[in-house]
Amino acid sequence: MDTLAFGAIKDCRRLTNGTVELVITASVGPRVVRYGFPGGQNLLGEYPDEVVPTPMGPLHLLGGHRLWAAPELMEITYAPDDAPVKVKEEGPLAAVFTQSVDQAGLEKEIRVALDAKGTGVTLRHRITNRRKAAIEIAPWALSVMRDGTAIIPAEPYKSHDEYFLPARPFVLWHYTDLADPRFTFGKKYVRMTALAPVTEPTKIGFGNRQGWVAFAARGELFVKTFPWKDGAAYLDMGCNCEFYTVKKFLEVESLGPLAKVAPGESVEHTERWGLWRNVDTTGDDAALDRALAPVKAFVGGGSAG
Repeated sequence: MDTLAFGAIKDCRRLTNGTVELVITASVGPRVVRYGFPGGQNLLGEYPDEVVPTPMGPLHLLGGHRLWAAPELMEITYAPDDAPVKVKEEGPLAAVFTQSVDQAGLEKEIRVALDAKGTGVTLRHRITNRRKAAIEIAPWALSVMRDGTAIIPAEPYKSHDEYFLPARPFVLWHYTDLADPRFTFGKKYVRMTALAPVTEPTKIGFGNRQGWVAFAARGELFVKTFPWKDGAAYLDMGCNCEFYTVKKFLEVESLGPLAKVAPGESVEHTERWGLWRNVDTTGDDAALDRALAPVKAFVGGGSAG
């Protein structure tokens, strides 16, 4: 595991298996600030100047992939994370990055483990309650991407003749406009595209039993998988994945179930990532189905890349 600078972030760690590489911050965060093929593009967005003012001090978003606590409350979610991160190596392709206890009384940790071959990565997100009282939270894994298109699978089609009950939640925010040109609604997929000229934000969320979402940009395809637990309590009216965009900024988010966490206890949420080259996702649903064939194998437990 190499130590290096990434832009203005002087202390980072690099994991690589020769096929892909990840860069994770150690002086702030933690953030996964790069995931890509060596020498290739970074599909994770780099936004070093994005700052959110909070009563606890400025929160530097930075871009990349981060771990937050839901529900989205200023006094819990937006605690600044500018302190150095504890790094524990677990062999040449894995490490645990642990944040100092923040002003909300939470300790956040991301374990990053790169597969020995291919592009697969496993990220275990853990939030530990260091407060004096129990708290109800859900782990919230946010991947801030570059400009591109998010792809969300629909539930399998069933005709009205054979099935009457609803398939899943589809959740809108007060500022969501379904006539927005950034949305494409198909029979098998929903797509959201980041468009730089559009300055108004928009957001949608789903209860996603298919357990995966994708992001496509410039011929490459990023996929994350995450669990769905039947009967679990998911926030935001039943969402375990959400998507937010403004200008070139597009977030691909997954959430674990809401849990009551006692002092000293933790809640966890795991994602698997994969990355593919030379994938054309610009066609209709039938063409997209064919392009996503290797992704579906990965979702079923196969290798990535």
